Amino acid sequence: MKLKISLFQGILFGAFGLAALIGLFTFATYSGKNTDNTVGPVVIWGTLPKEGIQTMLTVLAQTDQTIKSVTYVQKSEATLPTDLAAAIATGAGPDLVLASQEDLQPLSRFITTIPLDTLPTSAFVNTFVSEASLLTAAGGAGYYGVPFLVDPLVLFSNRSILSSSGVARVPATWEALVGLVPTIAVTTPSRQINRSLIGLGTYENVDNARGILSTLFLQTGVPIAGYSQSGQLVADLGQTAVGTGVVPGRSVLSFYTQFADPSKISYTWNAALRHSESMFLTGDSALYLAYASRAAFLRAANPNIDIGVAPIPQPATAATKSVYGLLYSFMIPLGSHNPNGAFQTAALLTNSTQQSVAAQATGLAPATLGQLATLPADPTGSVSYAEALYAKGWLSPSPSNTDQVFSSMITNVNSGRFTLDTALANAQQALAALLQQ
Repeated sequence: MKLKISLFQGILFGAFGLAALIGLFTFATYSGKNTDNTVGPVVIWGTLPKEGIQTMLTVLAQTDQTIKSVTYVQKSEATLPTDLAAAIATGAGPDLVLASQEDLQPLSRFITTIPLDTLPTSAFVNTFVSEASLLTAAGGAGYYGVPFLVDPLVLFSNRSILSSSGVARVPATWEALVGLVPTIAVTTPSRQINRSLIGLGTYENVDNARGILSTLFLQTGVPIAGYSQSGQLVADLGQTAVGTGVVPGRSVLSFYTQFADPSKISYTWNAALRHSESMFLTGDSALYLAYASRAAFLRAANPNIDIGVAPIPQPATAATKSVYGLLYSFMIPLGSHNPNGAFQTAALLTNSTQQSVAAQATGLAPATLGQLATLPADPTGSVSYAEALYAKGWLSPSPSNTDQVFSSMITNVNSGRFTLDTALANAQQALAALLQQ
């Protein structure tokens, strides 16, 4: 069967040739040759649900025998780094790892950098979303992986609650969202919350709080983490005042925690409430911030809710849009038995047809610019495709460690134990220590 080649694949295979690829991966233990027009056996370990990825592989294999020997094994995000290390040590590791940028730092020591001779910067930048720059290895020596899919945060709404309250459309800015609290939220004279506008302000019972806080920091111009001139990852939570005298990190903390402050007009949430997803599904919260891939679950969990999907709010004064997104990429681990076939598989899945099938099967958005140029008819897809273009991220410690830092920061402010500035400084110090491990 003749393999359809995308622009990206054409650049890779046409400019450098398959022989060059094989030569670049001479470190591998794989020495077999593919004689049946396939990429050979390729085992993928990933953190995305198996159902979606397996559906994608099954559909693609029906028309393209090239990937008939590609298999997928779902792994726990919490144990993926240790599982991979143990497997590599015993020679039983996978050929590809599929994970988001939230797992990149813990995994980086086990990943083979794809050199620029194989994956040129021009091809990379012109093919993938801007968030893909997170995959650039320290010093610019290559890339940690090939981008695959993007899962941006979106704003889910209970249309019935909004329309019954006279609200015609969901807020497009955070300022407008704050203004909806008195209209939507229902509280008792003793400040008990009977109905919430949105789950914001605390950490432990706010689903996706890590991504929400990351969005707010990134929208305010705070990078959270980045490489120093010496090539080390350093933390930056925006403790330094900008030209207007505003300390951006402090502004983020003040904005987020106001929703859990009973003395504020924006009070609509507290730590005693159920998790934000549960509150939304029972009709006790009008808005819910979650990843786009969650749409199918939400609709199935309560078909009686008229759920709307909209882009995440932006600051009213923002010149450009930003949203936190999970960028899932294929990475070649050390000890891969078929690194050439693994790279071919990753490159193949950047083809427009494969990207479309993958997006439909998983509920995520493609990571290729060409596929994002045309919005799908599906309401959730149209929002996630548009947001994928301006999605951002940061190179974080493991998700569990990041949660500990962010949770302590928010809890210390809400409890009054620390001021905004002290909580922010402590969080940056803790984050810096984790990034240096």
